[in-house]
Amino acid sequence: MSSMYGATGAVSGMGRTGDMGSKIPSGYKQGRLQQFTPEQMELFRSMFSHVGPGSYLSRLAGGDESLFGEIEAPALRQFSGLQGNIASRFSGMGTGSRRSSGFQNTMNQAGSDFAQDLQSKRQGLQRQALMDMMGISDSLLGQRPYENFMVPKSKGFLESLLGGASGGLGSGIGGLLGKLFGL
Repeated sequence: MSSMYGATGAVSGMGRTGDMGSKIPSGYKQGRLQQFTPEQMELFRSMFSHVGPGSYLSRLAGGDESLFGEIEAPALRQFSGLQGNIASRFSGMGTGSRRSSGFQNTMNQAGSDFAQDLQSKRQGLQRQALMDMMGISDSLLGQRPYENFMVPKSKGFLESLLGGASGGLGSGIGGLLGKLFGL
C-alpha cells in the first residue's frame, strides 16, 4: 500500500502511539476536529444503545424467549378465549358433543393454526429486527463524528535558530573553503 496505514493499522516504528491507537510519526502531533454539534453527539451516542447486546432489537433478533413471552401473552389470552367459544358452541349441541371427533378436530385445528401463525409472526419479527439492526448499525458506523489529522510539530526557539543558523553557517564555510582552495 502506498499510504502509511495498511490492513493491520499504522506502519510500526513510526513514533509514539496516539489516542486512537495509531502510530504518530516523530516530528508530528495528532489533532482532532469534532464534526458534530453537542446535540448531534448526544443523539449519536444514544443510538448505539438501540443496537447493543441488551437492546430490545438485539433481544428480538436473537429470539429471546422471555421477550417473545411478553409479546405473545395477549395472543395466548385471546386464544384461550377462542377455545372457550369453541367449547361453548359444541356444548350447545347436546350431551357428549365435546367428546366427539368434531370437537377434537376443531380444537386441534385451532391450536395448529394458532401455533403456525405465532411462529410465522415470530420469524417475521426476528427478521425485521435483524434488518433494523443492520440498517441502524450501518448508518452509525458510516458517521464520522471526529476528523483525525496530523500536523508537523512546531519547532522551539532554539531549534528554529540553530536550524536556520546551521544552513547559513554551512554555506558560509563552504564559500570560504572554496575561495581558499580555488574551487
